Amino acid sequence: RVGEDAAIVRVGDKYLVMHTDPITGAVEGIGWFAINIVANDIAVRGVRPRWFLLTLLLPQGVGEDGVRAIMEDVNRALTELGGSLVGGHTEYTPGIDRVIASTTAIGIGDRYVTTSGARPGDAILVTKYVALEGTAVLASDFRDELMNRGVPREVLDRSRGLIREISVVKEALSLADIANSMHDPTEGGLLQGLLEIAEASGVRLRIDVDKVPVLPETRQVFNALGLDPLKSLSSGMLIATVPRDRVETATSRLGKLGINYSIIGEVVKDRPGVELVSGGRVVGEVQGFIEDEVMELWHRKYGG
Repeated sequence: RVGEDAAIVRVGDKYLVMHTDPITGAVEGIGWFAINIVANDIAVRGVRPRWFLLTLLLPQGVGEDGVRAIMEDVNRALTELGGSLVGGHTEYTPGIDRVIASTTAIGIGDRYVTTSGARPGDAILVTKYVALEGTAVLASDFRDELMNRGVPREVLDRSRGLIREISVVKEALSLADIANSMHDPTEGGLLQGLLEIAEASGVRLRIDVDKVPVLPETRQVFNALGLDPLKSLSSGMLIATVPRDRVETATSRLGKLGINYSIIGEVVKDRPGVELVSGGRVVGEVQGFIEDEVMELWHRKYGG
């Protein structure tokens, strides 16, 4: 169902968790994205991602050096996660003009968390910052345009480095026995991720937009292009709904990991949706489907 991104299969007294995803909206760092994006969707089920299968579809002209660079990124990501590449496929594919990477991740655990578990009264907690992934993609793939619009080189260099922050595996696993629901906002950004929790759980999420954490680099990059970070690629930010009496435990664990967090709202009993509040006043409501603003811009430039 929408929002439940990883399949769960009961095997005896264990749960096998599996997810597959293609990476089509990045040029630089595609190997890093290919592993970490699918790993996140396993981890938000409360299960450690362990095994990976990678398919690389290559346009003509990508040689051994290009493949080697991708696989070096893949290997670095696997080393950090403690995962293993156990299979896959590589081929030259007619009719494409950029690399497409499709990865399957698998984990096994004793229990699991769902997107649909949010309950009225839960606090809504997010980690790190909004649009980390979108900021890194823009700074890499739109560097010249951003410099022409006045974004300093050092800001773009720091923004590109945010690709290192797109994993939520550590924080998701640390909250697995506390959170009622967890989700990894990707396309459509934070707002789409919140909406998927609301619809899957049959609840309403009341969000204080003033409390959503945004890096200065993200504001500068997004303002230069006229984009909304709340509606843009946000891997690296974990959304978790946590019972009020477990919030202190949750924040203590995140603090020990050195991961920043923010409480941005609460789950309420009402018709499903996302309610946006600023200055104590309702300023908007989110329903339907969020068109990712970074992906829309990316496809206008690169096609597809």
